Amino acid sequence: MMKERLKPLYDFAFQKAMGEKGDEIQLIAFLNAVLRRTGKDHIESVEIFEDRDLPAETVGEKAGKLDVLAKLADNTRVNIEVQLANQYNMERRSLDYWAWNYTKGIGSGQNYSLLPVVIGINILDFGYIPLEEFHTSFHIYEDRYREYMLTDVLELHYLDMVKFRKQSEKDIVNDSLHRWLVYFDRHSPIKLIEEVLSMDAAIQEMQKKIDRIQGDPALLRSYLRYEKAASDEITRMHGARQEGKQEGKQEEKTEIARNLKRIGVAVEQIARGTGLSVEEIAKL
Repeated sequence: MMKERLKPLYDFAFQKAMGEKGDEIQLIAFLNAVLRRTGKDHIESVEIFEDRDLPAETVGEKAGKLDVLAKLADNTRVNIEVQLANQYNMERRSLDYWAWNYTKGIGSGQNYSLLPVVIGINILDFGYIPLEEFHTSFHIYEDRYREYMLTDVLELHYLDMVKFRKQSEKDIVNDSLHRWLVYFDRHSPIKLIEEVLSMDAAIQEMQKKIDRIQGDPALLRSYLRYEKAASDEITRMHGARQEGKQEGKQEEKTEIARNLKRIGVAVEQIARGTGLSVEEIAKL
């Protein structure tokens, strides 16, 4: 039985196990699973870019780094991003990354026809797209004639780990994407992970990279720093949401009290109904 494993979706682990030269086997398999590439459309090769640094203006006040960036044989660029905490900007962030990759696809003075197709794949460990499916994809279509695609240069995918986790049936035998998401899910039982590993050679390759991190003290320290940073961010976001909810409740009570006072309800009655103090109501 495998020992307790590192979490493959934490930045350091994911970038090390999916985004470096030598990770082509697992990256190709994952892309084929997400993009449903089969037959003649099956992806056979990728070029992985290890220089994935973004300038500060791309992501706001600080510079960032793409998780995984690669190019397919037909010059299509693919960017994979993992987000563990909901910062309520995912669609804008993914469009920003898409735009950066799109404009970097040609050099200065080259023809626009050389601009590449850019595919963005976003793995989210929170609910975001308000649809039932755990896997959604987006293109540019005409408003009235939805069958007409303006261009195929934009393709964005969102994989919702929360929705996938809630699925009662996970078809790890016939569906490679199900196998990948079971493997990525930090809540998957070890026994299920072992079953997935036994049937998928590409996921085995990724696990080998994860094991290498776990067995190297320097790499493990780096991973643990990232893990702590991710946990701290999730805790901070949760705290901010809870604080916002409390502020919202207080504002709602205040507005109710103000309206009741305006129509002449006694201050004491308003206090009993809203939980605000007589002094707070008197100031409204």
